[in-house]
Amino acid sequence: MRKVILVTGGAGFIGSALIRYLIEHTEHQVINLDKLTYAGNLKSLESIAENQRYLFICGDIGNTKLINQILQQYQPDWVMHLAAESHVDRSITSAGEFIQTNIVGTYNLLDCSLHYYQQLSAERKSTFRFHHISTDEVFGDLKHGEYFVETSPYQPSSPYSASKAASDYLVRAWHRTYQLPVIVSNCSNNYGPYQYPEKLIPLVIFNALDGKALPVYGNGQQIRDWLFVDDHVRALYVVITRGKIGETYNIGGFNEKKNIEVVQLICQQLDQLIKNKPRGIRQFDTLIEFVTDRPGHDTRYAIDATKINQQLGWQPKETFETGIQKTVEWFVDNRNFFNS
Repeated sequence: MRKVILVTGGAGFIGSALIRYLIEHTEHQVINLDKLTYAGNLKSLESIAENQRYLFICGDIGNTKLINQILQQYQPDWVMHLAAESHVDRSITSAGEFIQTNIVGTYNLLDCSLHYYQQLSAERKSTFRFHHISTDEVFGDLKHGEYFVETSPYQPSSPYSASKAASDYLVRAWHRTYQLPVIVSNCSNNYGPYQYPEKLIPLVIFNALDGKALPVYGNGQQIRDWLFVDDHVRALYVVITRGKIGETYNIGGFNEKKNIEVVQLICQQLDQLIKNKPRGIRQFDTLIEFVTDRPGHDTRYAIDATKINQQLGWQPKETFETGIQKTVEWFVDNRNFFNS
């Protein structure tokens, strides 16, 4: 049955991938609420922008009047909440923006959604869902040999992860206290086409193409579990359609890599793709430059995605090697995407 889905942050990296998936692979109607910060880009939605089942609304989740208006006018069946400030480095220098968007904004959306939910008929209440999309960074640092599971304690290390942890707790409180039907998912590091070039993978690609230094924090031994964005959005759809109310689902790619390994693999891919290298560079890995580590940098993240695999039947399709190849090729073919 066709649903009306409100997606917040739908012009961002993961949000736009989710909307493309929903329009291309389902019959649902999608409303995209995004305030178009520096990381929001409507060009990533050009392929579906004219679809009659898609509507974009420019606005802020801090604007409760607008949220209430959208809920009443379009009567969504599901809310998929991705709107967030998400860059750790920016949170260290501008924590206030993260508190306002990730905590206060989530509260606003929860409060408005609850009032809307309470007005629904019993039949529509039974199918309404509020899906909060979060991060594995809320769990903090991880020792070797261990994995984050859904019940792992929260130990956030940065203003970003602390703000996301707070938003997770708010969502669960609205379920426990007010019986709002919520689901929470926590994902590992996403990568893929259209990602804003402040994040590690696109930053390395663009710097290499321009012949600039490839900055690697500390000794580059930090480990992340990498998840191709298309695998993630498939998982999000599985969670919203099959997940159990009140539950949390960890979504990971089973692709642990050291940061230096990621950078080196990108360089190898670029060496094969780019014959005329900038400044006569013979190999891109000669551009690697180790820089001062950022404050509070977690050493390792790794998600155990057994629950979503066994209970909901999801597993990633891409290995890191196949996903990074698709990603590098896309950025090489779309070098001016963020400039035009």
